[in-house]
Amino acid sequence: MDAPKDAAARAAARAGWPGLKTTLAEAPGDDLSASTTAEQRVAMVEELSVQAWSLTGRPFPKYTRAEMPGRIIRPGRP
Repeated sequence: MDAPKDAAARAAARAGWPGLKTTLAEAPGDDLSASTTAEQRVAMVEELSVQAWSLTGRPFPKYTRAEMPGRIIRPGRP
């Protein structure tokens, strides 16, 4: 495959994608607290998390909260 030609084709395909170039300081606010309830926002996060996990192709974990892997890191301790 001709790499430069392939790269040009991909760049041309992306040219029509919508987007907004901005800095973090200028970014539009994403604060939904005025227009949604806490329950609605948690539901949105749940939906996005399930969608993101499904993209991995792995089965969704079936453990309880008490069995979740993790560790506690306390400040000032190794």
